[in-house]
Amino acid sequence: MSTRKTTIEIDEELLERVRGTLGTTTLKETVDEAFREVLRERARREEVEALSTMRGMDLDDDDVMAGAWRA
Repeated sequence: MSTRKTTIEIDEELLERVRGTLGTTTLKETVDEAFREVLRERARREEVEALSTMRGMDLDDDDVMAGAWRA
């Protein structure tokens, strides 16, 4: 993993709100966790899209479903 140092202006009130939401303490921890949360949210949206369109799913394949276990 590579990192870089940078200087940016940060809204302190927004930072404190995000820290409280994420449960982080340091600026670096907060920024890193916020980046990870953005990526997790994108993955969740992609999963919802796949499920809602059945994209890549076998659930609408009659041959596959014929062999599915049923109680």
